[in-house]
Amino acid sequence: MKKERPDMEIYVHIPFCVKKCRYCDFLSFPCGDPSGGKEERYVEALLCEIARMRHGRGKRDAAPSDVTSVFIGGGTPSVLPAEAIRRILDRIREVYFVREDAEITMEANPGTVTEEKARIWKAAGVNRLSMGLQSTHDGELRLLGRIHTWADFLESWETARNAGFDNINIDLMSALPGQSAETWRDTLKRVIALAPEHISAYSLIVEPGTPFYEEYGGMSSDIAEYGEYADVPEAHLARYRGRARIPGETEDRAMYHDTKRILAEAGYRRYEISNYAKAGRECRHNLGYWTGTEYLGFGLGASSYLCENGQYVRFSVTRDLEEYRDRLAACSRAGISIGTDTGDAGIPRNEGKAAKSRLMEEPDMNEEKPDQRNCALYDTPEVLTEADRMAEFMFLGLRLTDGVSAEEFRKEFGRELRDVYGKVIDKLKREGLLAEAGDRVLLTETGLDVSNAAMAEFLPD
Repeated sequence: MKKERPDMEIYVHIPFCVKKCRYCDFLSFPCGDPSGGKEERYVEALLCEIARMRHGRGKRDAAPSDVTSVFIGGGTPSVLPAEAIRRILDRIREVYFVREDAEITMEANPGTVTEEKARIWKAAGVNRLSMGLQSTHDGELRLLGRIHTWADFLESWETARNAGFDNINIDLMSALPGQSAETWRDTLKRVIALAPEHISAYSLIVEPGTPFYEEYGGMSSDIAEYGEYADVPEAHLARYRGRARIPGETEDRAMYHDTKRILAEAGYRRYEISNYAKAGRECRHNLGYWTGTEYLGFGLGASSYLCENGQYVRFSVTRDLEEYRDRLAACSRAGISIGTDTGDAGIPRNEGKAAKSRLMEEPDMNEEKPDQRNCALYDTPEVLTEADRMAEFMFLGLRLTDGVSAEEFRKEFGRELRDVYGKVIDKLKREGLLAEAGDRVLLTETGLDVSNAAMAEFLPD
């Protein structure tokens, strides 16, 4: 009988996509020539990482954890051959106790969903899809650099439903260049007509380093500074002539409030700042993240968050694709595990803000295993202080419309919530941004509108 440990979640990163969208700053790359084998080599490295990571949570360990959810994200995981997804999930089940009722989500983009793929995903255990749509208007999709049309999405949607997927999220995006409140409302209504179980609705952020930033970074900055185009200096406006305009602050806010109203009227409950679900269809994986569940991340750039002996640590995989594949190949040749300098459990022994990863140092060398020096895979882990963890408990938990529980705070930290954050709570209540309801502290509707500013009050000095 296995020894009980806290539940955990698993995230798997697939960095490939057909074409990188113009607004995307995620860690992703366009697929290469299939004959080059780039994706296959990545999958082999990923399977090796899952098998060899040393952390004390797997089936062969003294105190394994139950895995309550698996999320395969990207990039676009659906660009891989479906058999690769099956192999990844099979490997996870070989190494970990994945619950029979675990939520297993995979991101899939229109244009990459076929009947055969969907059938194999379903047979492999994927029971939830997250489909990137963003808009139902083809002009807006072209401007975003998406590979699909609205008609393509509908075809992929029907394929997924016919394959038996009865839990699907659709991603949408507002405040796009050239988008109006009318076209946004139309997108919402068209999507509602499909009756997805879950809708994620985000406002566009023009991120540095993207093609969008080159074209719209200045415009976005002016809107952030002046609010409305009428207030932007004429000399600035002259730079943007001929370009689709990003909605001003008033129109952006109108879209945001339309989102809440229209989805609520259609029976979708807003349970997190940007997420809406039918009853019982909230994303369990993301709920775990927002409520402090431990997680393991596999694949390029993936982060992990684990606890051993009361010490919480966060660490990430290298973001360099060639380095990732080469170092895992070295580990495999050397026949060694990968992990951090932690003893048996996989958590750094060092005290303090940062702990040195064993694999960031040069390992002990011997003649039989000359490749060990190439096996460094993770960055230097960050060991979280209690102040860090309390702050995360608050600003992640307050993303949820149900807020945080004082009782859960007491169980986790052995301290009263008001003893730690009473002054901040009272300040935000006076400003109308926070409320208390029985055991819970939660953001008001006004607080949710300015959530970043409200949650920043809980950050440690």
